Amino acid sequence: MEPVLKAIQFVVDLGPAVMLPIVMTVLALCFRVRFGRALRSGLMIGVGFVGIGLVVSLLTNNLGPAAHVMSQRFGISLSVVDIGWPGASPLTWASRVAVLAIPVAILVNILMLLTRLTRVVNVDIWNIWHFAFSGALVNLATGSFAWALAAVAVHAAVAYKFGDWFAPVLEEYYELDGIAVPHGTSAYMGPVAVPVDWALDRIPVVRSINVNAGFIEKKFGALGEPMVIGGVLGCVIGALAGYDVKGILSLGIQMAAVMVLMPKVVKCIMEGLIPISEAARSSLQKRFSGARFYIGLDPAILLGDSQVISASLLFVPLTIAIAILMPGNEVLPFGDLATIGFFIAMAVGIHKGNLFRTLISGTIIMIITVWIANQTIALNTMLAKSVGSSLIANESTRIASLDQGGSPITYLMTQGLGGITNLNGFVVIGVLYVFCIVFTALIYRSRMARKRAAAAG
Repeated sequence: MEPVLKAIQFVVDLGPAVMLPIVMTVLALCFRVRFGRALRSGLMIGVGFVGIGLVVSLLTNNLGPAAHVMSQRFGISLSVVDIGWPGASPLTWASRVAVLAIPVAILVNILMLLTRLTRVVNVDIWNIWHFAFSGALVNLATGSFAWALAAVAVHAAVAYKFGDWFAPVLEEYYELDGIAVPHGTSAYMGPVAVPVDWALDRIPVVRSINVNAGFIEKKFGALGEPMVIGGVLGCVIGALAGYDVKGILSLGIQMAAVMVLMPKVVKCIMEGLIPISEAARSSLQKRFSGARFYIGLDPAILLGDSQVISASLLFVPLTIAIAILMPGNEVLPFGDLATIGFFIAMAVGIHKGNLFRTLISGTIIMIITVWIANQTIALNTMLAKSVGSSLIANESTRIASLDQGGSPITYLMTQGLGGITNLNGFVVIGVLYVFCIVFTALIYRSRMARKRAAAAG
């Protein structure tokens, strides 16, 4: 068993840009894609993820510090810093739960496929860290390794269902045929946007408001293009951070570059995926009587949409404002500010690119996220101490994370299994989130029923 675990750890340590091409090439060969084509597809996916990494680094290295300076400039005295997913994921992979989380998540996926509880074939092994994070915190909260692995399994099962439910959103809005996003903040926060969208559809006047890139371009011409919007929002954030003219203009150009480059690198991933997804669907449909399957991928592929990037830039100051105004909040949003698009990407698709609606559901999403991140500060800090992380400078240091540390799934499991420390909060989040999940499931079932009726008619 130990050699297998070491092999898994070695693959994980390669990182997603190296791991995914290997996994995808092997997967393509399993589905009888010719070796040359399989290798090319795997490499193209790797190139795309390297590109995404570079663009995300551009965001993180420039937008992140600007947001931090902005918060300091306005006198925000929040004592616990959000380390973001770049800080939380290494802590997770260093935990004792992480290596076993991968086979557990894969086994859950296989069992759900065999029992037809999901149609998602998850190939994004790297993002199993989200499930592993839940397991690591449950392990710390309960002291039980068995409960930790159970938490990994539960989170994985719920995530694969999210992949099923939101696959139509990816097809219809993002035009990603045969692709699912069954993990990450995009998936677990998606259900919050579904009832919001349903409710807004039933409010006169409000239901007619549709602010998107097409609307902005129609009103402002070339000034409404995504590149220009990115440049303007970058300059605004630079100005709020108190940058000089050079700094403001530099941040504006960098954010304009993100708007242009992100869709281009996502296209590389899609080019690599097409032969694999076609072969996978063909093979699985033969084995499972024509059932349709989806390839589960990183939510980063959703960042190629200009509406997602625009909303991301808008939510940098909005999230800081939420943190300032929230009573009792100690968390300073920082590490995840530059990649806040992950949190609201599924909401953008659910709202069909309507930024007005995205601002409403996104605000609710970020309020929930920041509040839960406060409740998991102690467990985040314990996790960092348990793996000997350099993030813990001294005994008084505390850390938080919005991505996963602000997850309702992780919060409800740690509280439910490890002892409820905030009964009112647990009940409110529990009732709200379960309602959103059930509502989303009913909407998905209704949509599938209409599709079957249309196909039969």
